[in-house]
Amino acid sequence: MLDIKVKSFKEFDIEELYNVLQLRSDIFVVEQDCVYLDIDGKDDKAIHVLGYKNDKVVAYTRIFKPGDYFDQASIGRVAVHKEYRKFGYGKIIMQASIKAVEEQFNKDEIKISAQKYLTKFYTDLGFKSMGDGYLEDGIPHIAMIRK
Repeated sequence: MLDIKVKSFKEFDIEELYNVLQLRSDIFVVEQDCVYLDIDGKDDKAIHVLGYKNDKVVAYTRIFKPGDYFDQASIGRVAVHKEYRKFGYGKIIMQASIKAVEEQFNKDEIKISAQKYLTKFYTDLGFKSMGDGYLEDGIPHIAMIRK
């Protein structure tokens, strides 16, 4: 099972921060071959949801209260280490993130900017597509809402 921890930015230790940034870089920059600014100055406003397996961060998201990213609460930087995707950890980290939004911000409306190929994954978690798709950092995305 995945061990979930929810932390503010200030609660990270150096090793955890390094592991999270490495996971995000491995997926969003290297694996997806996308040059973009991952360290965007927003991590200090976010609450971070970390999934550990054997003391290693293998799944991650960051959540924002309404107004800090979108008008609604939001979940972003959804990442699961490539070797751990077959275990359903994406669903587990998202469920933990939805719960964290509800508990941390007392909100149940959540907006995400989803990579279009993951629409069904997010639909299965209760999100609905909004409007037309768009390119974000050269990758097709769609806005989705969960109420």
